[in-house]
Amino acid sequence: MKKSLLTLSIIIAFSQYSFAEGIKQQDLPVKEMQKQKREIVKLSSEEISKTLPQTVDKYTVLTKVEGKDSTMVYTFEINTGSKSDDAVRKEDRTRMQRAVTTGVCQASKRFLDAQISISYIYISAISKANLFQFDISKKDCPVSDR
Repeated sequence: MKKSLLTLSIIIAFSQYSFAEGIKQQDLPVKEMQKQKREIVKLSSEEISKTLPQTVDKYTVLTKVEGKDSTMVYTFEINTGSKSDDAVRKEDRTRMQRAVTTGVCQASKRFLDAQISISYIYISAISKANLFQFDISKKDCPVSDR
């Protein structure tokens, strides 16, 4: 009796483990995953928007966050002082892109891991002209940040 009870317990435990593993490994349908990503983006952007505008540093203010499909879009205004928009685009783009990509890869890892992209748009606080747009997905991050 004890032997058959032990055998039965082992069989039940194994079947529960196998069932749990099957569920864990089962992929959600693509449409369901896309729907979940859009909902995450929508809810996150709505929540962040409640705290805007936010001063980032003495030159930059986060003015808008919105969800577009499975992308979080952040809009910043930059006070460029006496620098022209063209000079900012020419002189600062590469440096800004590196810094933004590094920051997003570290700070937004969970979004990127969930295949949610991040877009940073920078506009001039003075002219309201578009200065830069950096679109970042997981593939843009160094392997160590993935």
